[in-house]
Amino acid sequence: MHLTRQRILQALKVLLTIAVACLGVLVLWHLYNYYTYAPQTRDGKIRADVVPLAADVSGRVTAIFVHDNEVVRKDQVLFQVDRERLANALTRADAAVGTAKANMTAAEREDRRYRSLAGVVSGQDIDTRRSAAEEAKAAYAQALADRDLARINLERADVKAPVNGTITNFSLRPGVYATASQPVMAIVDSDSYYIAGYFEETKLSHIRDGSRVTVWVMGEERPLKGHVQGLAAGIDDRERTTASGTLLANVNPTFSWVRLAQRIPVRIAIDSVPAGLTLISGRTVTVTLDGADKALDPRRKP
Repeated sequence: MHLTRQRILQALKVLLTIAVACLGVLVLWHLYNYYTYAPQTRDGKIRADVVPLAADVSGRVTAIFVHDNEVVRKDQVLFQVDRERLANALTRADAAVGTAKANMTAAEREDRRYRSLAGVVSGQDIDTRRSAAEEAKAAYAQALADRDLARINLERADVKAPVNGTITNFSLRPGVYATASQPVMAIVDSDSYYIAGYFEETKLSHIRDGSRVTVWVMGEERPLKGHVQGLAAGIDDRERTTASGTLLANVNPTFSWVRLAQRIPVRIAIDSVPAGLTLISGRTVTVTLDGADKALDPRRKP
């Protein structure tokens, strides 16, 4: 059998096809191992603490010193609540202290005078004057406490930022009535940013506290650097509830043949941020542990 040019070309095509197919199988196997076992996830978020801010006293908002999306510093005055009315309340509390002190002084003087007349006046009159002096003393202490509260309220008429951060979703306007303990704005704490990576449970064996990670923010060309701070201690079991009235476990009897790996939250501290990259809570990130390729073999011991 003589080898012709056509037969050689056909043989080369077959060999090339087999080689490409083998290479494709190897690539697919590598990708399967990487996305199944390597400690990386595309399901991550930038997170931060959000502080709902409310006034400590109720009143009409008289002045606002900030605007939406403004960066503020801790103890910076954000807005003011009816300072004039609260100042008037402090003045009235001062007057009440003066009255209570005068009443207390008079009651104590009467108590001393009646005690000096023991044997001349009845014991009941002496006891009555003693009780009146004690009540006047208590009323004076109450007046002092009310004045202190009025002073605290006046000081807190200026609502200040409790943390460094950025005001978000802000729509407060002068003239609005602010109710104590009812939030009127939110501040994203700029000192609390971290990464929440939701790793599949098949990848947890390679994750340790302190492990170095690289974080790619969607839409950004330069990565963040960080390290693992810890894993969540538990997640919700959606297959189990508590039966009403019996307090017994009610487990869903259905079973799906395709079992998806649970996602476990992993907290990651941010070590460095490239210049020009803005941290925004809620942005999507991809998290990869440094050296993730070394964990491709599922039989490899961590």
